[in-house]
Amino acid sequence: MRTADLRTASDADWAEAHRREKIIRPLASMTRVPGDVAAQAMVQLELGRARFHKLLQLYRASPAAASLLPRPRGREKGEQRLSAAAEHLIARGIAEFYLTLEKPSVQALRRWLRHEGTKIGVKVPSTKAIQARLARLAPQIVTARRQGAKSAADKWEPTRGVLEADYALELVQSDHTLVDVIVVDDLYRKPIGRPWLTLMIDVASRTVPGFHLHMLAPSAVSVGMCMRHAVLPKRDWLAERSMKAPWDSQGLMDRLHLDNAREHRSDALKRGCRAHSIAVEYRPVRRPHFGGHIERLIGTMMGAVHLLPGTTFSNVAERGDYDAEGEACMTLSELEVWLAAQIIGPYHAERHRGIGIPPALAWAEGVERRPELVRLPADDAAFLFDFLPCELRAVTPHGIELFRTHYWDDALSCWYTRPGQTMPVRWDPRDLSRVWLELPHGEHLEVPYRDLRRPAITRWEQREAVRTLRERGQQAVDETLIFQAVETQRLIVAEAAHKTKAARLALQRTKAALRDARRARGGSKRRLEQVTPAVGASAVEERTDGDQKVLPYLVEEMPR
Repeated sequence: MRTADLRTASDADWAEAHRREKIIRPLASMTRVPGDVAAQAMVQLELGRARFHKLLQLYRASPAAASLLPRPRGREKGEQRLSAAAEHLIARGIAEFYLTLEKPSVQALRRWLRHEGTKIGVKVPSTKAIQARLARLAPQIVTARRQGAKSAADKWEPTRGVLEADYALELVQSDHTLVDVIVVDDLYRKPIGRPWLTLMIDVASRTVPGFHLHMLAPSAVSVGMCMRHAVLPKRDWLAERSMKAPWDSQGLMDRLHLDNAREHRSDALKRGCRAHSIAVEYRPVRRPHFGGHIERLIGTMMGAVHLLPGTTFSNVAERGDYDAEGEACMTLSELEVWLAAQIIGPYHAERHRGIGIPPALAWAEGVERRPELVRLPADDAAFLFDFLPCELRAVTPHGIELFRTHYWDDALSCWYTRPGQTMPVRWDPRDLSRVWLELPHGEHLEVPYRDLRRPAITRWEQREAVRTLRERGQQAVDETLIFQAVETQRLIVAEAAHKTKAARLALQRTKAALRDARRARGGSKRRLEQVTPAVGASAVEERTDGDQKVLPYLVEEMPR
């Protein structure tokens, strides 16, 4: 490579050298120049990757503007020049063949050039000549053409818009993951599969305000359960699990940041957040760094899980010959307690590399920095209602009908709707034994089955029962048939539970869902005199007398 002659360098050459120095000087002091910083510098310098790194090397060896003078034009002694036809052939081969998503090798490119050159009578350039011209290409262009625009953006674009927060509960991120461990059922203690974990992180303090462990795929309800755990005080929750360590994180967040999963865009979640003045924000598409905090937390938790018996590790190679199912021994409840201990113990108490102090201390300081006091729901027991699915139903002398099941409470006689009118009814997919009628001023009236002899069932049991009856040719499916079908299904599952993992999983899902629903409901039933209007009052008059609070709700379709 020819070097600059200081005696013949023009004023323009020196001006260019000084311009280059302003860009390269801060990079020369770095042990390793990050890819996005190097890419930005190459664009500013209008140089290819090879030339940029050569200038960086020269400046590090001799940190002066003279090292960065432009090279004299022309060829060095002994340098060979390709013909215009050969240059054109290489350029065409690079554009049409090399810069494609199939990612052909340099040798494959040379074979392509030999084939095309033979057609037009052009001598095939050497591999070295081809490599020299490939080295001149801007690396971000090569990545975009050979790996796609997303890969190029991830690799070369500066990381802008990373989410940060100044004080506690200003911004909370949430996401789901399959836990890298197999759990066993409560009854037979045999493997049933990997549970799902819904996690939240307070960005300012890096504390974990809450989580929810479950065997069902993520849904609006699992997000709501995680919200409930994150927002409400955890004293009772910890006491139920015989845990004495403090977990101070609590309160309504100002902003909730989520990815674009279906469960994060449900009407139930949006309504619940709107009811509690929580702004919902979604991660920009194809910008994974916006979810960096929660992703790193998930990685930290899974790293700890890999020490548990029954871990599946992160991949097959890491797992090797380890028998995850054979070693599995923890139930879902036991894993829940272990995760809680991991969070409030090592994670909250140890120094966090990202903020330099333990998250527990950062939480205390973050609360002090808040411009207002930490907000808590007015009614702890009713908080989950705001995140449950909602359907519009008529209230008649027969009660409320939902999913071919009738519900009744004597207090409903005060809330009959006129023909064509409906009221919002909230329901919990984990336990259909009761629903909640939403009254005009926000109260919820708990309404149980009309037939109190019916057992509590889940929405997926009810849906499966209807499907089974239809497959058997039963067109007129009524309440009695549904409960008979559910009972039959439960007997089949119970008999097969000690034989098959699928049956044990079905049994555990139902058991855990009903248990979680009962726990979440604890103390939620309102006294009837608190929600029953005065004698003679009309339900329709109550709903239409200047109060439109419950009218905007729409029917929410559950996934089938």
